[in-house]
Amino acid sequence: MKIPVSQILVHFLEQLGVECIFGIPGSHILPVYDGLYDSPIRSLLVKHEQAAAFMAGGHARVTGGVGACITTAGPGATNLVTGIASAYTDHLPVIAITGEAPTHIFGKGGLQESSGEGGSVDQVALFTGITRYHKLIERTDYLPAVLNQAARHLLCDTPGPVVLSIPYNVQKELVDESLLDQVTFGCPGSEPVVPPQHIDRSLALLREARRPLIIAGYGCIRAGAREALDSISTRLNIPVTSSLKAKGAIDERSALSLGSLGVTSGGYALRYLEQEADLVLVLGAGFNERTSYVWDRKLLAGKKLIQVDNHVQQLQKVFRADLAIQADLGAWLRALDAAIRQEPLPAKAPVDVAAFIDTAQQDIDQAGERIFNEQFDHVKAFYRWLEEQFPDGLILFDDNIVFAQNFYRVSGKDRFCPNTGISSLGHAIPAAIGAACTADRPVFALIGDGGFHMCAMELMTAVNYHLPLTVVLFNNDTMGLIRKNQHQHYNDRFIDCDFTNPDFAALAQSFGIDHVRIENEQDLAGLADNMDFHTGIRLLEIIIDQDAYPNYSSRR
Repeated sequence: MKIPVSQILVHFLEQLGVECIFGIPGSHILPVYDGLYDSPIRSLLVKHEQAAAFMAGGHARVTGGVGACITTAGPGATNLVTGIASAYTDHLPVIAITGEAPTHIFGKGGLQESSGEGGSVDQVALFTGITRYHKLIERTDYLPAVLNQAARHLLCDTPGPVVLSIPYNVQKELVDESLLDQVTFGCPGSEPVVPPQHIDRSLALLREARRPLIIAGYGCIRAGAREALDSISTRLNIPVTSSLKAKGAIDERSALSLGSLGVTSGGYALRYLEQEADLVLVLGAGFNERTSYVWDRKLLAGKKLIQVDNHVQQLQKVFRADLAIQADLGAWLRALDAAIRQEPLPAKAPVDVAAFIDTAQQDIDQAGERIFNEQFDHVKAFYRWLEEQFPDGLILFDDNIVFAQNFYRVSGKDRFCPNTGISSLGHAIPAAIGAACTADRPVFALIGDGGFHMCAMELMTAVNYHLPLTVVLFNNDTMGLIRKNQHQHYNDRFIDCDFTNPDFAALAQSFGIDHVRIENEQDLAGLADNMDFHTGIRLLEIIIDQDAYPNYSSRR
């Protein structure tokens, strides 16, 4: 039986496991939209295509499945760029389906043409550097090969975004419905084998160490290896710190958690690393700018280093390792945990992490190195309120990461999703909306007022589809990071950072959502009394002094 290519594409999305697709229709993509009409895939109309890509990424990040977005040709596709780049840097399986002008007008200057012919926009070139795979499908004879490539890049262990661009006339061509029988969905599911010598050498270094420290990266979370990591840490009394993106790799409220490591953190983990650790296990962490303290070569001086990563490019990228292992991180952690259980290593001397943090905090205060002064006490209290109110866990998409990095202890039931990849303003709200489509816990979007203005209208997307969402808006009438840098490094020569905000209470009312203004700790009392955070949409506006700055330097 023959069916249109547009219908094949919809069936392809269904077999990928796509649950929701976010986008804006246009004339060049309407055949695919028509195919979605009878599909179980839920289609959501957004306000801007960039947000559609962010939503697809947020959905993929929380579900572990494939996120999807759909746009028309020309500006519909070009508006995706930042969201697709974000998925690329975060290794998220996101598929974008974009329309294109009919092939018979390529090179003639057709409306919204993006073929690259005759001076038109070259959409293939535009996406080449930010996708794992991008194809302009001009014929149907190689369609099975294209879909095979797309599925492979979306469903492999290290996924990334895929963009498929289909001219209008190709969408309407008829092909045999059995075409998808030629497409392979999924990757082999067997556990990769870890060479015994990798485990033996790791155990030898652990046995010799007096005070080992684990630095957990996002690879630990991607590998689904939290249980093995926690077991190793607990059995051997090894404290754990994490990169910002890996907050929650172990429960940060546990006795061996030092919180996160990095320039914008409180400094406890750094002090432990400098003063106590003699062996450092870097597990799935890339030692980026934040975590490495702007690539400080002295950070690991005099210490032994084990580094394990799925990607060979990450090994010894910044620091030389005594033992560098390219391996599936989840398999390696489970193999190491099994070896420790089989031939128990003697546990290290117990570490009173809480006492160490208390002492470190006193030293930090005496040295005047505390990141946040009392002007931020109500912000700190808000994060403690979050911990108390939601013991069963939250999903937090965070654009304003420096607060949560220092004030929020991510539990084993939380999903913390900081905007650390391309770090685009305006990411948190649409990404949280993408997650809210299937979330089993309350969803929060944490965002500054500068970023809020870039995505505010997407709140109506949540309203239109009755998606429960809480937006936490930090209001200081400025681009806070820029103003801080201009204060620290440019002698208070403030330019293009301050602005006037709307009345957010009136704005929330116009959206038909709840609004609460928080100016001090007292405003938190009774906040949850009349709110069900599992339903409804609300805006929590936290007021911050424009001249209150975190006390750290990004060296920019």
